[in-house]
Amino acid sequence: MNLKSGFLVTITLFFSLATFAQNSLPKPKLVVGVVVDQMRWDYLYRFQDRYADNGFKRLLDEGFSCENTYINYVPTYTAIGHSSIYTGSVPAIHGIAGNDFIIQSSGESMYCTQDDAVEGVGVKGKVGMQSPKNLLTSTITDQLKLATNFKSKVIGIAMKDRGGILPAGHFADAAYWFDGQSGTWISSTFYMKELPKWVSDFNAAKPTEKYLNQTWNTLYPIETYTLSTADNTVYEGKFKGEVAPVFPRDLNKLKAENGLDLIKGTPFGNTLTLDLAKAAIENENLGKNPEGVTDFLAVSLSSTDYIGHQFGIDAIEIEDTYLRLDADLASLISYLDEHIGKDEYTLFLSADHGAAHNPRYFRDKKGNAGYFDTKKHKAEINMMLELKFGEKELVNSLMNYQVHLNNALIANEKLDESDIREAIVAYMKKMDGVAFVTDMDKTSMASIPARIKERIINGYHIKRSGVIQYILEPQWFSGTENGTGTTHGTWGSYDAHIPLVFMGWGVNKGKSNRETHMVDIAPTLAAILKIEEPNGNIGVPIEEVIKK
Repeated sequence: MNLKSGFLVTITLFFSLATFAQNSLPKPKLVVGVVVDQMRWDYLYRFQDRYADNGFKRLLDEGFSCENTYINYVPTYTAIGHSSIYTGSVPAIHGIAGNDFIIQSSGESMYCTQDDAVEGVGVKGKVGMQSPKNLLTSTITDQLKLATNFKSKVIGIAMKDRGGILPAGHFADAAYWFDGQSGTWISSTFYMKELPKWVSDFNAAKPTEKYLNQTWNTLYPIETYTLSTADNTVYEGKFKGEVAPVFPRDLNKLKAENGLDLIKGTPFGNTLTLDLAKAAIENENLGKNPEGVTDFLAVSLSSTDYIGHQFGIDAIEIEDTYLRLDADLASLISYLDEHIGKDEYTLFLSADHGAAHNPRYFRDKKGNAGYFDTKKHKAEINMMLELKFGEKELVNSLMNYQVHLNNALIANEKLDESDIREAIVAYMKKMDGVAFVTDMDKTSMASIPARIKERIINGYHIKRSGVIQYILEPQWFSGTENGTGTTHGTWGSYDAHIPLVFMGWGVNKGKSNRETHMVDIAPTLAAILKIEEPNGNIGVPIEEVIKK
């Protein structure tokens, strides 16, 4: 063998050993992300005495709980939360500025996962025309794909399209979401040309109809639900066809007026979602990758959000939903133990946002709270501007707790935008329920507490957000007077303090009250998996979580 040949053999052997070393690094077989839509941090403990041993309690006993995890941006909405968890970033960078946002250059309203260039798979129409196109940065799931030369398998599942699509990222093998009209799981041509046989078979078994062919009664005797308000209050919304918001509910009867979409507003929507998740693990062989690399299943449980919006956080319906979710989580963890192997998978549980008490309920208890009627206030602002500048409809929208201007009209009429902004800020500062208002070009100098100011800046995307941000007083939210149920979107702890628990492979046992943030989830997973962080990440690994 000559010197040149020997050198080539040495180099080839070096790179072969390097590749083998990378592939032989210890790693989990599967990562499972569980996002519980609208889960407040205190739900971990509020109902703890009623939880069984193998659901939430097992996560807390065997995993690591970051007890003081906050969302570090506003507004706190579903699409942004899922994007921020998986990108380690904020709207200013990843571009998902709301569930819906306005493209400032055109005034066009855009849904977060809207993609008119794709078609639905298993469905026709807008419900299927969805993809992660609007997400401007990579996700931790994308980074896993890149790190394994696209050998890892990544799947996202949620009833809400945005809850399945955004976490799964741009390189996912599949994302599935729920079509309420047909009661089936669907996807889009961004991922595939047709549904896999196992998904078609799952749909053909009509599980939605089976879950709705029953009565939703409380899991335990209703008199034991002492942590909730009475069964029938003025703070709760009703299903169509319901005389009063009370148990028990004949779901089969309610289905006649509400359709199969009804399941979203019941605890059985979460059960159905986890049924599909288990079917995905089995049929896609997740966690048994023949290349020996880690797979990733991103699951979001949407029904908790629908139920919270309709009934409010103090209703028996919420308590019952979390008791049932506890059992569903126990079933999922047991399934993972059996099919992947105990301590062979890494699981994390978090939330995209929390929720507030119903303002009417809060006031009735003699607290300060209120509703900010955006439709009414938009009309008032436009009337003020018309008197001052001589033009109608200078404000397009107050969505996302921001003021969106009619940029085309302002340009066409050669109006001074800075004068318009100044007039709006001065006017809104006097409105009931408004704590702070800031022109985004002047936020750095505004007299706003630093903690809130940082969240405003993090939530502002220059091309997709309104030029003025308004912050409401605590326990105020966007809605009409005496509205039922609840919502979210603000900076308050009830919206921004979320659960974060890791469990399984590579995770220490314990808990910490050190402040951490939603954006720290992705880099923590990257550290556990020994892969690069997402390309827009601003979070930091939570070192206490990671087993050395």
